[in-house]
Amino acid sequence: HRWLVTGLWAEQAVGIVGGEPKCCKSFLALELACAVASGSPCLRRFSVPQPGRVLLYAAEDAAHVVRRRLEGICAAAGCDLTALDVQVITAPTLRLDLATDRAALERTVAELRPRLLILGPFVRLHRIDENAAGEVAPLLAYLRELNRRYALAVLLVHHARKSAAGMRAGQALRGSSEFHAWGDSNLYLRRAGDTLSLTIEHRAAPSAPSIMLELKAHGEALALEIAQPPSPTPPTSTSVDERITAALQDATRPLTIKQLRSHCRVRNATLYERLTSLINAGQVLRTADGYRLAIRA
Repeated sequence: HRWLVTGLWAEQAVGIVGGEPKCCKSFLALELACAVASGSPCLRRFSVPQPGRVLLYAAEDAAHVVRRRLEGICAAAGCDLTALDVQVITAPTLRLDLATDRAALERTVAELRPRLLILGPFVRLHRIDENAAGEVAPLLAYLRELNRRYALAVLLVHHARKSAAGMRAGQALRGSSEFHAWGDSNLYLRRAGDTLSLTIEHRAAPSAPSIMLELKAHGEALALEIAQPPSPTPPTSTSVDERITAALQDATRPLTIKQLRSHCRVRNATLYERLTSLINAGQVLRTADGYRLAIRA
């Protein structure tokens, strides 16, 4: 399979970065922008086979906010922001439901020839009814036409419904089901406590397992990172002698070999060997009824 970002976004794919508000969708979109423009691995894991220009329109964020976020991502990725080929559309508005704005966007794409076009969030790019498939479909079709005409990938940031935790990621997108059906590569973010769960979905390639992310500080800036799983607590190691002693302490009467083996879960040979050692050390007594702890003066 050919990739723009290996495992995350197919080459020349259209798709959605989706999630509820405050789930770091814009951070993830900018992470992809930085990776494609610089050639550095996205999230420090997913390689970029062929870097290229990125064209970005961030409808909700001022230019200085976008720059600060890119600075944080570049700090995490170890690349130079000034060397990135990220072209930012600075128009105050961009309406995909207006013919004049669609024509202006196409002229910009034709002139700059980006490998990746990032737009969003979708709610700020129109005045249509997102629940009406007949109104949503033409706008998505326009983006698909740009994708095919100029051989570029298109990433659309879009909100998910609130309180949609019980739904599959794609079905949780706000509005018409056209959004889910449209995407070739889709990335969905969901909050899980202090971390974020990233679900990856592709139309024509296997999807990787979900990944846990967290927003981490890099100096005064922030960037998404793959969360490191907590170190597993090593199981408490108890010796056979300790298990024998504990079993005899808890018993109200002497225990037989069969009973001790059930408690200690060891082979007979090992159990007899350790019992002999404990008897010789004066810690255990053997009686006609079985084994018990020695009573110390």
